[in-house]
Amino acid sequence: MTARFDQLPLAPSQLANLGQLGYLAMTPVQAAALPLALAGHDLIVQARTGSGKTAAFALSLIARLETRRFDVQALVLCPTRELADQVTQEIRRLARAEENVKVLTLCGGTPIRPQAESLEHGAHVVVGTPGRILDHLERGTLSLASLNTLVLDEADRMLDMGFFDDIAAVAKLCPPKRQTLLFSATYPDGIAQLSARFLRQPKEVKLTETHAAGQIRQRFYEVTETERLHAVGLLLNHYRPVSTLAFCNTKQQCRDLVAVLAAEGLSALALHGDLEQRDRDQVLVQFANGSCSVLVATDVAARGLDIAGLEAVVNVDMAADAETHVHRVGRTGRGDADGWAFSLASLDEMGRVGRVEQEQGFTSEWHKLDELTPAGGGPLQPPRVTLQILGGRKEKIRAGDVLGALTKDAGFAAAQVGKINVNDFSTYVAVDRDIAREALRKLNAGRIKGRSVKVRFLEGGDA
Repeated sequence: MTARFDQLPLAPSQLANLGQLGYLAMTPVQAAALPLALAGHDLIVQARTGSGKTAAFALSLIARLETRRFDVQALVLCPTRELADQVTQEIRRLARAEENVKVLTLCGGTPIRPQAESLEHGAHVVVGTPGRILDHLERGTLSLASLNTLVLDEADRMLDMGFFDDIAAVAKLCPPKRQTLLFSATYPDGIAQLSARFLRQPKEVKLTETHAAGQIRQRFYEVTETERLHAVGLLLNHYRPVSTLAFCNTKQQCRDLVAVLAAEGLSALALHGDLEQRDRDQVLVQFANGSCSVLVATDVAARGLDIAGLEAVVNVDMAADAETHVHRVGRTGRGDADGWAFSLASLDEMGRVGRVEQEQGFTSEWHKLDELTPAGGGPLQPPRVTLQILGGRKEKIRAGDVLGALTKDAGFAAAQVGKINVNDFSTYVAVDRDIAREALRKLNAGRIKGRSVKVRFLEGGDA
């Protein structure tokens, strides 16, 4: 029987808001965790990304807010700025039924002073990365004296990224009488350490749900080390997925693969720990808006990314453990969509393949590289191109201004314009590849917000 939100002790206004947002039946993680969270228990929840866990903790922390008090009453720690932004947006949507709930994002990579000024005006919920939250606590710009809920989201990723000490320092500065909710896709040793130190008699919710059979089609290819990188291009030109996330085990392998794919005429960008925040942001903008076909990443760099509509995952190197493999593969085939998962394995990696088979309870399907032939139409190209407008929020530019300049002023159809991302100093707009040069020319010749702007093609970040 399907579990419904109206079976929970939620306010009628909250249930009405959930209905408007299309939240009717609970996902398994919501059905298992929400009754316990709403009853005030500390929780350890093991569930994969994309399972609906954000609503599982957001609805609980919203229910405990006293909106008339402008004190920070809930803190959500996330591994990355991208995940923090997604969580903030989701909490705001779910909090629409309450009056004037203020949610602030506090992450590194952006100036600290504007964040401190925002905190002076008060907030109910803070979402951020451990390092930046600790910065604010040490400076005295953030007070957790009124905190009643602490959430550790994607705790395993935070541990992977070396945040154990920062998380511990933040947790020590929280009131001892609070609810702590810990969410993690995997259960490494550090999770047990965290829970033993900072959770009080936690209830455990473990969901080992997998994707529907056939939703993710896995194929394995045996390769030698000299074939490995070239094999990725063969896969892409044979299957022609619109968006692919390719996992490498090292930063250098990421760089090498991007160089090989670029030489073959394929659009690929790298995401790894050596990138500056600005370059990382630009890479993610291009991949999310369809102007880059392939994102090549290490596991740590891809932590916390929830990318919609991902058609394929390529394991360029086999993951070190079966749990990581399952997590990688689970990024495609979301919702009702189908997805491909391709794994390249040398003879030295067959032990890792065996452990994946044992963990997932399946027999791997092997294919030969010589089955891969170009599907025609030349090298795979992304459907869109990103234009960078030099000007953003600081110049009061909004997405609607850019859309208006391209449709009303320049005469393009709205369907030819993709995602528009407005940052503090730059705006990124994706346009169909066949109108890109004309769109660039017209924007440079025209006006946005009544003034001339400089526009250029956004070059691929790290090669």
